[in-house]
Amino acid sequence: MLQRAAPTIKELLSYRLHRVANLLSRGAEMRYRREFGVSLWEWRTVALLGGADQPLSLNDLARAAGVDKSQMSRVVSGLSARKLVLRADDKADGRGVKLRLSSAGRKVYAGLIAAAAERNEAFLGCLSAKEQACLEGALEKLAQEARRFIQDEARG
Repeated sequence: MLQRAAPTIKELLSYRLHRVANLLSRGAEMRYRREFGVSLWEWRTVALLGGADQPLSLNDLARAAGVDKSQMSRVVSGLSARKLVLRADDKADGRGVKLRLSSAGRKVYAGLIAAAAERNEAFLGCLSAKEQACLEGALEKLAQEARRFIQDEARG
């Protein structure tokens, strides 16, 4: 029986997906910075706040974005300084704050989400309906398997 050679990093699925995600993100950041003056992390923060039906805590926002609290704090500070995000004391947590978009932030959000929808349609448009369905199914299966691997690793 022939033994298969170990794959190179460029052949690993996680590396290939990461590369595609980086290409998508890089193009998005270029457009969002040019049109709206926001970085990729600022865009994601504005989008998460704009899509929320209530103010979010810094912890909730960081968790939703998949970043640590200190990184999210820096992003929020920059957006607050530009008057796109408003902070209010969290009545349930004396040390916490609740974050929401200002009216200027909501205007930026509207433009950003429209641009993101346009980009999303363009990327999906290069795939046939069958390819879109296959991609959606494959992404869901990969996410489930990744969660299973994380659970297994957490158990040791």
